[in-house]
Amino acid sequence: MMPAGALLLGYLLGSIPFGVILTRLAGAGDLRRIGSGNIGATNVLRTGRKGLAAATLLLDLLKGAAAVWITGVVFPGHEMLGAVGAFIGHLYPVWLGFKGGKGVATLMGICVALAWPVGLVFAVVWLGTLALLRISSLAGMLAAISAPVAAALFGRFDLVILFVVFALLVLWKHRANIDRLLEGSEPRVGSRG
Repeated sequence: MMPAGALLLGYLLGSIPFGVILTRLAGAGDLRRIGSGNIGATNVLRTGRKGLAAATLLLDLLKGAAAVWITGVVFPGHEMLGAVGAFIGHLYPVWLGFKGGKGVATLMGICVALAWPVGLVFAVVWLGTLALLRISSLAGMLAAISAPVAAALFGRFDLVILFVVFALLVLWKHRANIDRLLEGSEPRVGSRG
């Protein structure tokens, strides 16, 4: 019962589509009909509202962390299941017909909550790549890949397999971006396209 409860609690928290909610409340329309149709912060940025994009990023990050922390309080010892639920909830939210985001911000929140040094490495890789190359998808994928590597380097072998699975899911959700990267047509942040 406790494992199922932890998964469900994490899923419900992770499935809150903050990008969709914020853009609707701000009168920016249905995010799923804008740009890439993705519900994450990068697509919110395409509405031209940087504040909304920043809020989406922060809330998606916080829901990943909150799912781990709240699960730990309600179902002690089942934080990793809360993390799994939150991540799957963000990628496949029931409220949006199981069509969710790509998981980068939510994964960072999970990393921070489960092992803050891993979260720090994740943030440095994500923000550093974004600053250097201005390619959001590449920054997110490299950050996701850094999580299991950092977990191993910090001796958190209990998290390595979990983070490998999460990184593979992030790559799967970015498969169209990977195709565009290989073609050289992936847009940069701040450019039109």
